[in-house]
Amino acid sequence: MGKRILIIQGHPDATHLHLCHALAEAYAEGARAAGHLVETLEPAQLAFPLLSDPADWQDGAVPAVLLPAQEAIARAQHLLLIYPLWLGDMPARLKGFLEQVLRPGFAIAREAGNPLRSGLLAGCSARIVVTMGMPAPLYRWFYRAHGLQLLRRNILQFAGIRPVATTVVGTAGAMPPRRVAAWRARLYQLGTRAA
Repeated sequence: MGKRILIIQGHPDATHLHLCHALAEAYAEGARAAGHLVETLEPAQLAFPLLSDPADWQDGAVPAVLLPAQEAIARAQHLLLIYPLWLGDMPARLKGFLEQVLRPGFAIAREAGNPLRSGLLAGCSARIVVTMGMPAPLYRWFYRAHGLQLLRRNILQFAGIRPVATTVVGTAGAMPPRRVAAWRARLYQLGTRAA
């Protein structure tokens, strides 16, 4: 029996198709071909407010438009988060989405004896795919993949999601069609394994 996979396609431009869309589509195709159940979310297509008050994050209600997203996350056994690197991090729209849905009481325990073990989403794994204009080794070794590590360690693993694998797709802006096809094939294979 296949896994329940949720793809969160985090490119903030919902009016055009980008490399992130093509890679997410390839992953979904591979996953479905292997018998996995796939759902897809695009935060850019959802109208929700950004949080500005810590008390609202702690005790406020999740906007109604995001309740189905929370339910999809709760159902998932594996997440794929895919987004372009903007100013060294995930786009603000994706970060705002994660702040809204990964609230205390859903993603982390409200009261925990050990805050490092307060994640409520145990049993779910994830893969993060980040596209960027710079070469991938430069991002990983010179910049130490700071934004990627923030999402992996400080958000997903903090919420109990483990393991979290990462894929960095460099020089995305000038990528010729043959490299796009190669990356699509890679994501297709990852999808077949729900990896």
